[in-house]
Amino acid sequence: MKKNKLALIGMAFLLLLLSAVLPLAGELTAWAADLQVYSEKIPHGKTGKSLTVSFKIEKNSDSFDEELYAGFDVSGGEIWDEEEEDRQYGYAFPFEVTTSLPTRDNPKSIGKMSGKSKNVSLSGKVRRDLAEGYYKVPVVILQKDGSQVGWADLQVWISKSTSTDDDDEDGTKTYDFVLGENQSTPDGVYPNVMNFSLNLRNNSPGTVYNVKVSIIPDADTEKFPLEINDVNYDHMFPRIAVDETVALNYSFAIRSDAYSGYYSVPMKIYYSDSSNGEELKTFETSFYVRVHNKDKEDEYGDFNEHDRTRARIIVDGFTTNPERIVAGEAFELVVRIKNASSDISATNLLFSLESEKASESAVFSTESGSSSVALNALSPGASTELKYLLTSRPGVDQRAYGLTVKAKFDSPEYKNAEEELKMDIMVNQNARFTTGTFEVMPESITVGSESNVMFGINNTGKVMLYNVTASFEADSIQKTESYVGNIKPGETGNVDCMVAGVAPTTDEGKVKVLISYEDENGEIFSEEREITLFVEEDLSNMEDIDVGFIEDELPGEKQGFLSFVQGNRRLLLVAACVAVLLVVIIIFVVLLLKKRKKKKAEMELDEDGDEEE
Repeated sequence: MKKNKLALIGMAFLLLLLSAVLPLAGELTAWAADLQVYSEKIPHGKTGKSLTVSFKIEKNSDSFDEELYAGFDVSGGEIWDEEEEDRQYGYAFPFEVTTSLPTRDNPKSIGKMSGKSKNVSLSGKVRRDLAEGYYKVPVVILQKDGSQVGWADLQVWISKSTSTDDDDEDGTKTYDFVLGENQSTPDGVYPNVMNFSLNLRNNSPGTVYNVKVSIIPDADTEKFPLEINDVNYDHMFPRIAVDETVALNYSFAIRSDAYSGYYSVPMKIYYSDSSNGEELKTFETSFYVRVHNKDKEDEYGDFNEHDRTRARIIVDGFTTNPERIVAGEAFELVVRIKNASSDISATNLLFSLESEKASESAVFSTESGSSSVALNALSPGASTELKYLLTSRPGVDQRAYGLTVKAKFDSPEYKNAEEELKMDIMVNQNARFTTGTFEVMPESITVGSESNVMFGINNTGKVMLYNVTASFEADSIQKTESYVGNIKPGETGNVDCMVAGVAPTTDEGKVKVLISYEDENGEIFSEEREITLFVEEDLSNMEDIDVGFIEDELPGEKQGFLSFVQGNRRLLLVAACVAVLLVVIIIFVVLLLKKRKKKKAEMELDEDGDEEE
């Protein structure tokens, strides 16, 4: 009795341990003699709904090539029900066991293994009596004679459903596609064209819409052995119903440098689960093709140089002094070279510079010394610095130019290995501009009046001048700013503005013109120019002077004389005052002389009268 009790306790402990370990496994796999079965994700399903379990099988032996079948193993353990008291030690198979369910006794044919791996999916209806949680789903892979060649305990997550129809209440379904079902691996022989067709079956619980099936080619021959002649290799389908199979037809030429063997070709399937095309989803899969061309041993005999190991030399970074390189100026380039290999040394290293060309001439040239640097050895993980004194061409456009460090070195198994280490170095151009003739009309104004100032700004450099403005400053004028805008290289921006006088000029009439602009980084630069503009006091009493008679008599000199009068009003006013004063003095003198003469005459007349008496 005591022994039986101990046995029961031990069995209960073992079951408890298994129930604790199994839910923690993110991906359960099992190994069989010939095939490995595993799942890359855990499917989610709901009670009473259809659920698809997708998984992958891979060969453990290249010689294995048999017709295969897949099904659920429903024989493992008791199936508990709601009335079972000790439910935590029971085992619940999550699907309803019906005649349509693929099982060990009624397996589903999945065809032959055309490549090293194959995508497989099995579907069933989830039991309605399950509680929410993870459930074990045993899957077996069988041969035609019923012998087992693969097995795995996969997992699914089941949640409670609140609806009774066949679709989920939130519209969530597990979509799946089966590629190449019951087909052999596409096989081609160089130089023949490789024509093949792949079957694509919608293994989803619902119809899919706006389907696009895309092959993802690779420029690397070792990854993709077929010629890439078209922009894309897409197949479009407006809809694919449940269990409907469509054909994907392809025609490729085999690359001449492709080696014989199996190649995995990745594929992406884009689809929508609704006819309106919203919420585009993707499904990734792959298939294999087999190419017959040449073996590596046929090209290199018994020795293949690409099988040798060598050091990996890289540019670990570089700096320039100065940091901002201006076209036409010298700078120092410091390149940090690193042996990125963890255990392979490099010896007899030779580094040489090669510059990108512009207008068939090198952009960078050595200022002094050689462009090649030799180094005895560089151990694994070690770094060294290469220093070059370079000059950039003065006439190049402002942009980044390529500079390549060509490395030649030896490794223990690889002699005269070569690497090209590429860098991009920014070359800048200083902004330059000239100004045209300043036109100031008129050159002299009174307080409160305006003068028109016009001139051009010509961009003589190789970079754009951004947000160009011209401002005018002096004590005699109101500060004025004129916005010109952006000026492209070789083009001219024009300034045309009015400058108002606010105070009489007390100096030589110099007005400061400040021309500012921004570079591509938003940094502001400015240059100063000068114009001459006199501001005079406003003498309103001179405004009524009629100079029409001067205009009539001197028609050819009218504008010059008027400009002279307008610009010299103060001087003319003083002259007029002096003239009036002189006239008054002269009149006074004349009247005084006349009075004295009259008085003298009267005195003489009186004297003559006295003598007669």
